[in-house]
Amino acid sequence: MPHEYEVRNEESVLSENMETVAAPLSGGGGTAKPEDAHGAIDIKAVTHEFPGNVLAVSDANLRVRGGEFVSIVGPSGCGKTTLLNLLAGLIDVQTGSISLAGSPPKAGRHDVAYMLARDCLFPWRTALSNATLGGEFRGVPKKERVQRARDMLRKVGLSGFENNYPKALSHGMRQRVALARTFSLSSSILLMDEPFGALDAQTKLQLEDVLLDLWTEERRTVVFITHDLNEAVTLSDRVIVMSARPGRIIKDIPIPLERPRSARALQKDPLYHEIYAEVWTWLEQGLNGGDDG
Repeated sequence: MPHEYEVRNEESVLSENMETVAAPLSGGGGTAKPEDAHGAIDIKAVTHEFPGNVLAVSDANLRVRGGEFVSIVGPSGCGKTTLLNLLAGLIDVQTGSISLAGSPPKAGRHDVAYMLARDCLFPWRTALSNATLGGEFRGVPKKERVQRARDMLRKVGLSGFENNYPKALSHGMRQRVALARTFSLSSSILLMDEPFGALDAQTKLQLEDVLLDLWTEERRTVVFITHDLNEAVTLSDRVIVMSARPGRIIKDIPIPLERPRSARALQKDPLYHEIYAEVWTWLEQGLNGGDDG
């Protein structure tokens, strides 16, 4: 029931999010192919209200093309994570409709993976063992899931740390493990809820470049929640701006920066700063409940 969601504790939310990656896969855990089932997302006239007449999202409409990277920004409490949880099937759609690759949201779908704001690593498992967790839940053969996880740890810069436990890893390294765990799955749709929000500026830039490299190689569909406008512009094909609660989508801003991109190199690009200024202008309007003009 949707009204039960907001009172669940963190452990139960983690459990349900892990269910999102736990459905058995056909064809194992290989590289995602977004063109398989297209990976497109459609949100039509979605409104969601929590108990106490708390209207979180109002009449949201959004289409994300398969293989597209879309970020959603907006004031705190505007319904960004609510939208993500609706996409993941963790809360039920009340009004309107949502489809992912042509079918409604459901927790446990094999084509959807969810990366939380916290790394949520299990302290009794090594970096490699944590990175294989999704494949283990999905029944991917051990040799295949270990090889995939090992390859992803290498790509995120953790070669040589496979046998380290979380307590021996920095915060940034733990997030790299979480990123490897997510990309180790073959899901064509990735939902990412502020995965770098708690990191220092330098580590965040490094991980943005890692994410850009992974996304460029595999071109999965990504819906990315962030409060960091620099991050949104750096990573995205489009940035969606939401108003203050009740959250409405007030602007869809295309990002015409050429790919491949480097988070650090973009800091010197005048076009990057022009786009940032546009996003910031719309975010300010969103704080006042403004509409798309």
